[in-house]
Amino acid sequence: MSDIADAAKRLVLGRPVRSDRLGHTLLPKRIALPVFASDALSSVAYAPDEVLLTLAAAGLAATVISPWVGLAVVVVMLTVIASYRQNVRAYPSGGGDYEVATVNLGPRAGLTVASALLVDYVLTVAVSISAGAQYAASALPGLRGHEASFAIGLVVLLAIANLRGVRESGRAFAVPVYLYMLAIGAIAVTGLVRYLAGDLPPAASSALEIVPQSGLDQGLMGIAGFFLVLRAFASGSAALTGVEAISNGVPAFRKPKSKNAATTLALLGGISGVSLLSILLLARATGVHYVEDPATQLLRDGVPVGEEYVQHPVIGQLAETVFAGTPALFIGVAAVTGLILVLAANTAFNGFPVLGSILARDGYLPRQLHTRGDRLAFSNGILTLAAAAVALIWAFDAQVTRLIQLYIVGVFVSFTLSQLGMVRHWTRELRTVADPATRRRMRRSRLVNGAGLGMTATVLVIALVAKFTHGAWIALLAMGVVFVLMRGIRAHYDRVRAELALGDDADDARALPSRVHAIVLVSQLHRPAMRAIAYARASRPQVLEAVTVGVDAEDVARLRETWEALDLPVPLKVLDSPFREITRPVLTYVRSIRRESPRDIVVVYIPEYVVGHWWEQLLHNQSALRLKGRLLFTPGVVVASVPWQLASTHGQTGMEDTVRGTVTRGY
Repeated sequence: MSDIADAAKRLVLGRPVRSDRLGHTLLPKRIALPVFASDALSSVAYAPDEVLLTLAAAGLAATVISPWVGLAVVVVMLTVIASYRQNVRAYPSGGGDYEVATVNLGPRAGLTVASALLVDYVLTVAVSISAGAQYAASALPGLRGHEASFAIGLVVLLAIANLRGVRESGRAFAVPVYLYMLAIGAIAVTGLVRYLAGDLPPAASSALEIVPQSGLDQGLMGIAGFFLVLRAFASGSAALTGVEAISNGVPAFRKPKSKNAATTLALLGGISGVSLLSILLLARATGVHYVEDPATQLLRDGVPVGEEYVQHPVIGQLAETVFAGTPALFIGVAAVTGLILVLAANTAFNGFPVLGSILARDGYLPRQLHTRGDRLAFSNGILTLAAAAVALIWAFDAQVTRLIQLYIVGVFVSFTLSQLGMVRHWTRELRTVADPATRRRMRRSRLVNGAGLGMTATVLVIALVAKFTHGAWIALLAMGVVFVLMRGIRAHYDRVRAELALGDDADDARALPSRVHAIVLVSQLHRPAMRAIAYARASRPQVLEAVTVGVDAEDVARLRETWEALDLPVPLKVLDSPFREITRPVLTYVRSIRRESPRDIVVVYIPEYVVGHWWEQLLHNQSALRLKGRLLFTPGVVVASVPWQLASTHGQTGMEDTVRGTVTRGY
């Protein structure tokens, strides 16, 4: 059974990789761009949708300002990217925002950033995969109504791909990411050429009328319209997510790491900014309409279009319009866009495990997250992220519009605290540097980070105000829960460390028990029991005795008879059990020994079967497991399991040829 499981694991994940091969997993820029920037690049596929959808609540006229909202988002994006170029140069170790905030603002700020990033990574997977499932449903009508199940399946596949290693997943995902860039570029260039030539057709949805929502009949006038624009800007700021992943992933770049990471950030900013503005300008030029509830918000000849109307995402509508007459191109754009949205989650699958490993190293998360798997990936972090994303997709039924409201807040919390930390970093460094050229460079960097701080703090306030009642409070609550949980884990590790630490004179390390009292538990005389007795005698305890529990008088009589016939040099003690219990009499006897001689160590030897099949475990060792579970909580008691391998274990260890005849025979 274990051979089959191991073969299946190797088939899925590949052969284990030696630790000294870690350097061969580092990424060149051409692979690092799709690995770490796919989240930010793919947000171009849903950020315009959210801008148009939000503005459409105020009617047709409101959608006219969508390019201006997009321009504001791009300005913030470029400022943040310029700021993060300073981050990766100053802190190339991979701690990213968490390290910057911890070093410059203190552990509480660092933990706040970490909780925000962990929640944001989970949301990145949930939003990206859900958006990809919706694009897939637009191209494959059979998927409609099953988006959540499809999205969960995609998360599982993506987790398996990442378990194979960062470099392998990067190579697999590079081609689709570059195809997506090519598709967006083809739409933008073809649309511009057709617009300048005067033959750009209107979108199919442009013939429909948008019905304003209640309270927004006056368009964007008044307080309600103002807050609507703010909410559209906050939703469009989803395009900034993923920028922080590069600063967290600097160790995965080839040398020079900081320079390559900064170059990748610059490429990301240029591609994302141009793509976002191109889509919003083309959407305005073609009259694309995109609303939250098309069945009631869109009218055809004054009549709602009804439930049978299928509303395609904005990029899908643009591809259908720009490439009119060539449906193959439309299907290709929809397919590659859906694929990049799925692969965008790969950014989180690279960022979350690395951050989790750093937090585990610092004692804020379980230490299992700090270890690498067979393929040198942080396997436990990958599995944790996948499980959390699946739960979120299932809870929100893979609805991007519902999930997007939880988005943004976490990432802008980390943005803001990180930039504040960088401003303090440069201020502190300026006090120690005298070289004029270096001081000028540091002042420029502080100015850039200061501008980033101002913009990200502004966007954070806008997002909180505009989206709090629409679901942002859930993200804040999740961040608070994660923050408290991580502090609790750190407190536990600190408490255990203090409890286990040696004293100043290290008396604990030198102290020896006055005597060792060994007890061998036997139920009948067979080969496992004889092996346990032999092991106990070999340890040369001061007191050695065999103990059995008298549940059945006839069994006890037969055991005594066999014991005396073999003339074993170990006394046999029978514990009375009028209520046919096994665990309680043993515990009572062991505790009585401890009371009589508190400085004695009691070693309890328990013969235990080693079985080869899971169902055999149900038939054996139940009494031994209960005893061990109770004895482990008894101070001054050591439990020694003496294994006996049954014949069914043959072939399970892979060492039979070297130890044949010594494992299952003799003692």
